[in-house]
Amino acid sequence: MLISYKFRIYPSKTTEARLNEQLELCRWLYNKLLEEVNKARKEGRKITRKDTQALIVELKQEKPELRNVYSKVLQMVNYQLWANIKALSQLKKNGKKVGWLRYKTGNSFKTLNFNQSGFKIDFERGKLVLSKVGEIPIKIHRPLEGVIKGVIIKRTKSGKWYGIVQAEVEQKPLPPTGKVIGIDVGVRYFLTDTDGRQVENPHFYEKTLKRIKKLQKDLSRKQKGSKNWEKTRMKLAKAYEKLVNQRNDFLHKLSRFYIDNYDVIAVEDLRIQNMVRVGRTLAQRILDASWGKFVRLLSYKAERAGRRVVKVNPRGTSEGLTMDDPYRDYISACRIKNGGSGSGRPSEPVERRPLLLVTAKAVIEGQVSSMKQEAPLKG
Repeated sequence: MLISYKFRIYPSKTTEARLNEQLELCRWLYNKLLEEVNKARKEGRKITRKDTQALIVELKQEKPELRNVYSKVLQMVNYQLWANIKALSQLKKNGKKVGWLRYKTGNSFKTLNFNQSGFKIDFERGKLVLSKVGEIPIKIHRPLEGVIKGVIIKRTKSGKWYGIVQAEVEQKPLPPTGKVIGIDVGVRYFLTDTDGRQVENPHFYEKTLKRIKKLQKDLSRKQKGSKNWEKTRMKLAKAYEKLVNQRNDFLHKLSRFYIDNYDVIAVEDLRIQNMVRVGRTLAQRILDASWGKFVRLLSYKAERAGRRVVKVNPRGTSEGLTMDDPYRDYISACRIKNGGSGSGRPSEPVERRPLLLVTAKAVIEGQVSSMKQEAPLKG
C-alpha cells in the first residue's frame, strides 16, 4: 500500500525563486491544457489525456521556459488536470450541479510532483536533490519506510515549503485483540464509544479561532494588495496552518488509539456533504471536516494494521432518543456497534453508569488508554 510522509524543506532564496518560477510555469501549462480541452468540447471534438500530453511538446516551442521544469513534473500537471476533470464528471453523475473546470489564477498552483524520478533524498547530509532545482536542506523527524515512489513539493499560503514522500510499504498486521467497538460522533462531544468514553471536542481550537476572526476583520479593513494587507494575510495564513496542525495532531493520535486497541471499529457512514448548513460558524465547519478526516484516518491505518473499519447506515441510530438524554450518544454508539459487528448483541446498555470524559489534552499526550473505568459499561 502507498503511504505518505510530510516533512519541512528549507530552500535558499535563490532556490525558492526557482521553485516559485516552476510553480508559475506549471500554472501556465495547466491553463493552456485546460483551454485546449474546453475548445475541443465546444467544437464537439473528442480529446484525451494522450492528446494533451502530446501538446506539451508543442507548448515548449511556444514557451521555451518550460524546459526549466523537469519533464515528469510537466507530465504530472497533465495528470492533475485529467484527475480534476474526472472528479468533476463524477460529481455531475452524482446529481451535483457543476460548471466548467476553473482556470488556475494567482498563486493557486501549489505543488510540483516528482513522480518516480527526478529526485534523491540524501539522509546522511539532510538534503533533498531535485532535478532542475538543486539541493534543498530538509528536516525529517522519523525514519522513512518502504520503497520511495515519488516526492511532492508543496508551498503553503504562509510561504512555508514541505516535501511529501510517497512510499510503497508492506502491511504490518497488529496482534488480534478480540475487541469490537462502536463510535458515534457528535456536536456535544467529538465522539462517544461503547466502552464508555466521551472524547471532548478540542477546545484548544478556541484560542486560535479567536485570533483568526480578529485577523479576518483586520484584513477586511485594509486595502487589498497593500503591504499591510499582505502582512495581515500572511499572519492569517499562519494562524490557519496552526489550526490545521492542531486538528491533525489530535485526529492522528485519536485514530491510532482505536487502531491499536480494537480489531473492528464500527462508525457511522457519514455523508459530510449532506451536513452542510447555511450560516455555519467556522468552528462548525472545522468540526464537520474533522469527522470526515477521522474516519478516513481510521480506514487508512486499519488497512495496514489488518483491522476492519465498518461503516454503518446511521438511520435509526438516534431514533427515540431525546436531545437532553445524557446517554443519547452512548446508546447511538451501541446501535452502531450492533450494526457493524453482526454480533446480535442488544443495542441498548444493560445498565447506565457514569460515562468517562476524555480530554483533548489526554488524546494529544497519548493518555487515552489510561482513561478506563474499573467496570466498563455493557453494550
